[in-house]
Amino acid sequence: MTRFVTAILIVMLLSSAVAPTQVSAGDNYSYSFWGDPVPAPSPYNLQKVMYGEDWSIGPLSSPQDLYSGQEGQLYIADTGNNRIVILNRQLELAHVISEFEREGQKDQLNQPEGVFADAQGNIFVADTENHRIVKFDQKGKYLSVIEAPKSTLLRKGFQYVPIKVGVDKAERIYVISRGSYEGILEFNSGGEFVGFIGTNRVKFSPIDLFWKRISTKAQREQMQQFIPLEFNNIDIDADSFMYTSTSEEESDKPLKRLNPSGVDILRSKGYFPPKGDTGNLETGNPSGNSIFIDITSDQGGMFSALDSKRGRIFTYDKDGNLLYTFGGLGSQQSNFRTPSAIEILDDKMMVLDKDNNRLSIFEPTNYGSLIREAVIALNQGENEKATAAWHKVLQMNTNFDVAYIGIGKSLLKEGKNREAMDYFKLGNSREYYSEAFKRHRKEIVMEHFGSIVLAIVLLLGVIIAAFKLTRRKKADGQFYQEFGIIRNPFYTMIHPFNGFWEMKYEKKGRIKVAIVILFLLVIGTIVKRQYNGFVINYNNPDLLNSLDELKFIILPFLLWCVANWSLTTLMDGEGKFKEIVMATAYALLPLVIIYIPQMLYSNVITVDESSFYYMMEAIALVWSCWLLFTGTMTVHQYTAGKTVATMLLTLVVMGIIIFLGVLFFSMLQQMISFVSSIYNEISFRL
Repeated sequence: MTRFVTAILIVMLLSSAVAPTQVSAGDNYSYSFWGDPVPAPSPYNLQKVMYGEDWSIGPLSSPQDLYSGQEGQLYIADTGNNRIVILNRQLELAHVISEFEREGQKDQLNQPEGVFADAQGNIFVADTENHRIVKFDQKGKYLSVIEAPKSTLLRKGFQYVPIKVGVDKAERIYVISRGSYEGILEFNSGGEFVGFIGTNRVKFSPIDLFWKRISTKAQREQMQQFIPLEFNNIDIDADSFMYTSTSEEESDKPLKRLNPSGVDILRSKGYFPPKGDTGNLETGNPSGNSIFIDITSDQGGMFSALDSKRGRIFTYDKDGNLLYTFGGLGSQQSNFRTPSAIEILDDKMMVLDKDNNRLSIFEPTNYGSLIREAVIALNQGENEKATAAWHKVLQMNTNFDVAYIGIGKSLLKEGKNREAMDYFKLGNSREYYSEAFKRHRKEIVMEHFGSIVLAIVLLLGVIIAAFKLTRRKKADGQFYQEFGIIRNPFYTMIHPFNGFWEMKYEKKGRIKVAIVILFLLVIGTIVKRQYNGFVINYNNPDLLNSLDELKFIILPFLLWCVANWSLTTLMDGEGKFKEIVMATAYALLPLVIIYIPQMLYSNVITVDESSFYYMMEAIALVWSCWLLFTGTMTVHQYTAGKTVATMLLTLVVMGIIIFLGVLFFSMLQQMISFVSSIYNEISFRL
């Protein structure tokens, strides 16, 4: 028995040491539901690159911002040259704003880092080094200026350094000031300061907070303050909602969509929050998540964000699903050195590169155009058009889950619930699948209501008849008061103290029964992981391996038995190893009983009804822990307190056994490597 257990432990420890493989991706990719980058066709191709010389105005110098107006004008904040360059829809030079006349005197922009144009064509410039916002008309004529605000709402030492500006339909002016962690500054149409809006949440370490709470006032003053990170860019869509970006790498919300009250309403119904790369790329790429420096809104609720770390552009739909990504850092013409701003003009993507001092214009490929067409059509309620476009997208990229979800949405709007379920399942969208399933289930119930009621009545009749038959046999003396060997585990579930007593002292426990229970638990776990309902099954089918259940069930089971037996022999425990195995296996019976009904139930519920599923599992786990406690106490004849201490120490011993096992195999591997290298060296010299 001991050799058998040792052999199993060795095999399982070796099998658990296998490292998972990592999937890499190219420049054009999307993310699967499981977080792996999957290749995708290119959504955009470089159309052309333009320099300042192309407009006969000399080279650009560290351009920092870009904005496209409603009439197709393109505004460039040419920061290093202290000017705003205005292009028409054909990307030809229209105006240059640098020097202007203000109240009869000449004035000039100084390092402007932001530019915006309202619906009337008025131009707002974040004149950064002059610490002001300057307003011009569409011809570039000076209109007004917004100087540094003065208010009791401003903290002491506040510095007004505007870097980005935006204006909504109501002519409210929103300004991002460098170093302003309080939020976005809001001004009314007259230029009067109203207050701050949309403050980022403070992020801090719980350990740092603990030390700050117990420190003295003098110590706290020397500690680093917990302050929110400032916004770095802003864009305002046609509905006056503000899209903002923040250069926070570890945040799940570096991008936001703020309503006029400053509340973030950006949807995040995709596989991952809209935060760019998730850090699962190949080794050759910079590690960590994306760092966004600009964001722009688009048609149909789409929006794109620019990642400064890898020079990539990520485009999402209104639900936060990643549609495509492209771009990158490098020396090629289609790549960037230091991208600083992006903007959408019609369906073209414009990217400013402040180190290369150029404007890159990208046009959508057929793949990118079809995605845009499908998203816009679905947003406008044109279901047939959207479905046709999504089908064409899938012909180019069968890995594109968003296309399956898009087709499912169209089918759902048409009332084709069963077909919609299939597409939502292919797209791994449990939320929409649940909605389609709820409607389909209602159709089934209404169609077969009589048959369902009849089946329930018949089932209740069978249960009542079986119960009466059992009582009759019991009255006839065919059942004994003592429960037999096979019935002992079930009796132990209801009467644990009596059941474990009979198992130990009346010899009604059998090691074969314990092995059968353990085997059934493994089978039940495999079936549950494989066939659980889609809405609660988050297991990757490509990674499912039945042998893993041996690691996660048999290994802990054997470790517990060995550790408990090793410990209790030193603590005056009366239990034998065989009895420990039986008691531990019998304690797992509630899990065996609940798994199959739980699996069946999971296939007929929606996401909103999953709480009962998890409650069933919680009850079974608590029940098993209670049985393990009473079994340990009865087998070893311990008090309740000593039993709790023994169980906790058993967990510690399990950890020690695992540590020693890993250490042993590591040393064995090094010895084998050493002997192999000696052998190779001798063979080479001979």
